[in-house]
Amino acid sequence: MNHHEKHRTRTLWLTGVLHGFTHLYQVVLLPLYLQIQQDLHLASVEKATLLLTIMFAAYFIPSYPMGVLADKLSRKKLLGIGLAINGLGFLLLSLSSNYGWAVLSMIVAGIGGSFYHPAATALIARLFPEARGRALGWVGTGASVGFFLGPIYCGWRSMAAGSWRMPIGEIGVMGIITAGFFMWLADEERADPATAAQTKVIGTSHKAVSVAAFNSLFPSAALWLLFLGAAFALSLRDFTGSAMGTSASLFLQNAHGYSSKAAGWALSGAFVASAISNPIFGRLSDRGRMRWAAFLLIMAGVLVSLFPRVPVAWKGWVLLAYGFFFMATYPITEAALMEAVPDAVRGRVFGVFITIGGFVGNLSHWAVGEWVHRLGLRAGIPESYLPLYTTLTVLVLLSMLGLPCLKAIRQKEDLPKQPLGETIALQPAATP
Repeated sequence: MNHHEKHRTRTLWLTGVLHGFTHLYQVVLLPLYLQIQQDLHLASVEKATLLLTIMFAAYFIPSYPMGVLADKLSRKKLLGIGLAINGLGFLLLSLSSNYGWAVLSMIVAGIGGSFYHPAATALIARLFPEARGRALGWVGTGASVGFFLGPIYCGWRSMAAGSWRMPIGEIGVMGIITAGFFMWLADEERADPATAAQTKVIGTSHKAVSVAAFNSLFPSAALWLLFLGAAFALSLRDFTGSAMGTSASLFLQNAHGYSSKAAGWALSGAFVASAISNPIFGRLSDRGRMRWAAFLLIMAGVLVSLFPRVPVAWKGWVLLAYGFFFMATYPITEAALMEAVPDAVRGRVFGVFITIGGFVGNLSHWAVGEWVHRLGLRAGIPESYLPLYTTLTVLVLLSMLGLPCLKAIRQKEDLPKQPLGETIALQPAATP
């Protein structure tokens, strides 16, 4: 293994570790809603679920500026600084004396988390032009581990310590320490030699397009419409995914008497299997992105519908199968988006994409909390949740409309079929 190969492999794994913390932070509150409501003397549970929506708003709103930074500055430094701020937000949350301080802490955590995806996705897409689906799938394994450990650890630790604050503070400190190790061990970004040799003009046998033309992200209104259509459609997937975590926690605790520890274990099952499915389907998608993405979304939709309808003993298994299929859609769609645009604008394109998906998708935490609050006494009746899960099923199936949009962006850009980021032999544009 040559020096460059060692560098990018180490970068891949370190980025995966940071991915794990980024997503661990997104799920640690799921089994703790009822404890937080009681400790902070909140009038209703949706104020506790609103904390997660606030964090995600702070997470996604800055995504485009973070994408600009990812296209201009050291992606290594952005990733390390972001995790440190993210961890600091959770440390502050554990020390919050009232709801106002809790909200402020979640804003800090969300801003820190916003550093990760634009920088990391563009970084991995650039380093692995020949196998983006496989590489992003391996990075996605880090997210699976974070998703898995977050609810289990916080659900168990909160019961053992007698407080939700202890695990939240501990994971905050862990994130800050990990950020320091990342800054020490990770190398500064170095592109694939082919990428480094990329010219300032991108073209095909039919035409040449200057990189400057892409600085506005997309050079035509048609491409913008396709991109926005893809982002909005896939945000419906994000809404379903976020809603499944919050709704399953409240459903299992309210309607089936689960403790926070038991709910944490059940929720973690929804993510553990994705540690296997992400690299498998990511690799398979390198030979057919849209086909595999559609298959996974259909399977996820079927399992969302089944979840409230199966016996209690089967619910954990259905959540596990749901996570296996659903979570694997992310590296595939991210690889498809990265292939549709040149490296020079990937950070910004992904920043806009994740802003739209985040804004729509993460309204779900507040929306589900409000919906359960409105159930009143019926929140303890399992059948009361059937309309919610039917709606989520429809949304995840509708999200498939984003797949042909992503495919059309690549075709309308008229980009070369070889992986973007590799050297492209060009002829200078003809002078009029």
